[in-house]
Amino acid sequence: MTTTQYSFTPYIPDEHALNGSGLPDKAIALATDSAKLAGIPLNTRRVIANHMAVINSYYSNLIEGNRTRPHEIREAQLGIFSADPAKRDLQLESIAHIKTQQWLAQQSHDVDTLFTVESIQSIHREFYQHVPESLCALKNTRNEVIDKIIPGTWRSRQVTVGNHVPPPAESLPGLMQQFFNAYNPNRYSGDKKIIAVLCAHHRLAWLHPFADGNGRVGRLFTDAALKSIGMESTGVWCLSRGLARSSDRYKQLLERADFPRQGDLDGRGALSQKNLIEFCDYMLDTALDQVNYMSDLLKLDQMHLRIMSYIQARNDNRVRGLGSIKEVAGLMLYNAFIGGKLERSMAIELSGMPERTARRLIAQLRDEGLLTETSSRSPLYWQIPEHAEPWYFPELAPVI
Repeated sequence: MTTTQYSFTPYIPDEHALNGSGLPDKAIALATDSAKLAGIPLNTRRVIANHMAVINSYYSNLIEGNRTRPHEIREAQLGIFSADPAKRDLQLESIAHIKTQQWLAQQSHDVDTLFTVESIQSIHREFYQHVPESLCALKNTRNEVIDKIIPGTWRSRQVTVGNHVPPPAESLPGLMQQFFNAYNPNRYSGDKKIIAVLCAHHRLAWLHPFADGNGRVGRLFTDAALKSIGMESTGVWCLSRGLARSSDRYKQLLERADFPRQGDLDGRGALSQKNLIEFCDYMLDTALDQVNYMSDLLKLDQMHLRIMSYIQARNDNRVRGLGSIKEVAGLMLYNAFIGGKLERSMAIELSGMPERTARRLIAQLRDEGLLTETSSRSPLYWQIPEHAEPWYFPELAPVI
């Protein structure tokens, strides 16, 4: 099915269609469940969000065909790159995604500053200024360079995306302004804010404003948009993980929502309202699944068990490259997790050991990345080193 119209109405499903769907209830559930995750101590939440930046990069890039694994991304963060130039460039692309996430977090966008032409162009610019030049060249099926990505600039030529023919390049300035006017969440109330953000995710892909990078930029923009409407735990849970785990379905529903209106019972816009509802339903289910996945992992009793299972794995020699560790370390790590930080005096008291012995254990936990500090006298902060991730967060990402 080829789309030839330049109108991307309906912006969101009409009132009657929404009332007959499960979207409002699911949107409310997402807001409620996501808010529970925001109750995690701020320092712990920051640690998890920082760790999840690698996970988000991995899954968002995976959707686009970059299969660089999380451990390869972390190696690149340390300056360790593959000897294969192509793999090295993909590692750099993954790092570019992480840098863009960090940059976006620093911007602290509110709704009105995020939903602007300048904002989406700046996200694209920030991403592609860190991407290797080899990945900025667009090639045809004969491997001939036919275009080059200019960071932060609308595409300048007509393209075809699967069966979809996006609007012509010359219409993009006006259409993108229309897009941000239509989808600014301040135009909507209650659960419709979330629904509008998810509809915007599709419509941005439909417009395909950039020569390349639309998928990655769209997912980064959606994450930022959810945060801008008050979903503070976005970043602790990872929408891209769910989308990548059902990538074929994601792409199929994106394509189906491109379809023109299918008769008089399919809304009053240019595009299919029924298929837009189906797409939003999938996005809400996916987001809820990821929120609930992280919520289950972060339940206090469950995290305590997983921390202790990691300690046991260390003492059973099931953690490669690391030796045994005192069992009381689990109590220190758990208290750092639930409190957001752990005072050194409390860590020593929890250990039940002589001070010198306790300090040696603290030094071991710090050296192995299980705890961090900002100075030799600062509190201790819980961390997620790569060797502990499979125990702390099972199935979060592929194991090496």
